[in-house]
Amino acid sequence: MTNAFPPSSGRAYAEVIGDPIAQSKSPAIHGFWIDRLRLDAEYRACHVLSDGLADYIAARRADPDWRGCNVTMPHKQAVMPLLDRLDPLAQKVGAVNTIVPEPDGSLAGYNTDVGGFLEPLRPILAQAHLFRMARIIGTGGAARAVITALASQNFTLVVAGRNPDKARALLDELDPDGEHHAVHLDHFAEATDFAFDDREGCLDLVVNASLLGMAGQAPLMLDFSHVPPGSVVYDIVTHPLQTPLLKEAASQGLRTIDGLSMLIGQAAEAFGKFFDTPPPRDDDMALRKRLVR
Repeated sequence: MTNAFPPSSGRAYAEVIGDPIAQSKSPAIHGFWIDRLRLDAEYRACHVLSDGLADYIAARRADPDWRGCNVTMPHKQAVMPLLDRLDPLAQKVGAVNTIVPEPDGSLAGYNTDVGGFLEPLRPILAQAHLFRMARIIGTGGAARAVITALASQNFTLVVAGRNPDKARALLDELDPDGEHHAVHLDHFAEATDFAFDDREGCLDLVVNASLLGMAGQAPLMLDFSHVPPGSVVYDIVTHPLQTPLLKEAASQGLRTIDGLSMLIGQAAEAFGKFFDTPPPRDDDMALRKRLVR
């Protein structure tokens, strides 16, 4: 089965591609910024099946109005060999979530998930710490960006997945010189009597980089006895926005970061590449309200 891609409207446009695509919040985010800047442009969603991906890329190459696209599941890795150039960060992560046509007609692939993930952490990361440790749940595509991001910020990582060998392989690929650890998902599900030492001067982060806890998915089983005092708890899931993980963390007085933070951050980086201007970020609260209606 192949796709019939909508024709150009005669206006500059960018879009998000994936399968499925109806749930994507990207059109609402980019549309909000386009309206605020009063750009003569649009941003839309395009349903692209795996067997139509090459045809999609070929069709967009020939469209002068196309400014690029965001890429979501399941195409972030499959699209890479169809491009002419990969940004070094996308090459390192092994995944592309943003494609931009260059002046010479070639297509470049970028990964803005890394920057988007780190954006809400920047104020904390600007501080000096004696030690940084992150416990990461998940070994999928999102986890690749999270691991790359946190390794670049000198975190020691503990990655948990259903297959610890896959977790170990990811760590060895993405940060082979780091002293990291791979464990089974069940490791964090069972209570521990481990007595955490003094965390003064340390930064502890717990990240759900999986679909666990998302509406319609299996719950995330994490016993908070594994969460050090003073931890920051970050869940990339956006539906529901306040996941059980974040609710429990908040009830214990821990700082939380929700999935919209990463989503908006990665979109902002992509928007600048599509439309050659940074998006207005002075009204992120209004944007958030639009996204959670």
